[in-house]
Amino acid sequence: MKTYQIHFLRHGITDGNIHGQYIGSKDLPLNDAGIQDIKTLDATYVYPGAAAYFTSPMQRCKQTLSLIYPNANPLEIDAFRECDFGEFEGLTAEDLKDNADFAAWLASDGQAAPPSGESGADFGRRVCEAFEKIVEAMMKTAIPSVVVVTHGGVIATILAQYGLPEASMAEWGMAPGCGYSIRIHPQIWTAARKVEVFQTLPLPKETDDDDYDEEYFIADAGESL
Repeated sequence: MKTYQIHFLRHGITDGNIHGQYIGSKDLPLNDAGIQDIKTLDATYVYPGAAAYFTSPMQRCKQTLSLIYPNANPLEIDAFRECDFGEFEGLTAEDLKDNADFAAWLASDGQAAPPSGESGADFGRRVCEAFEKIVEAMMKTAIPSVVVVTHGGVIATILAQYGLPEASMAEWGMAPGCGYSIRIHPQIWTAARKVEVFQTLPLPKETDDDDYDEEYFIADAGESL
């Protein structure tokens, strides 16, 4: 039976990452180190190509995708934005150490909503709904492979919910510019809403990947999202 692949990549480094800030809805670009790191990874390793390319609308994700796939014509998926940290945006844990709302948010393991922000439940719901739409569109239109450049929290949320082997969000960590490939088996997806996580990205240079030469883009997937 035909299977489908999605390659998830986390964006490169921003100043917010360097300073340990809560950066979700704040639209930071890659910093100079982030740009150079992505270029180095791209020159040293191999990123799989795909039939279609999707990205978070945040510039750090769009920049990362354009550095790795300069000829791609990506579709922006608004639901693949990082969680909105509300009044905590741009601040560090040190900045917020005496903030009662921050203490309550930490006590909830991030499931409560920060002031003017987004709860963990709402974040997970929008991310998972978008992911399921992509999977269903791929199977409906026979798109064999997709690259998604997004945020670490988005990727970890999807893998914790659907991935095999099963693991928590914390266990699905990844460095900037890195990620995971999943394989969708239609029978398993239909029966259990589970996907196979089969490799980490990027790949060694000697890897033989059949997706590299795929250059076509099927617009039907984007129209259904």
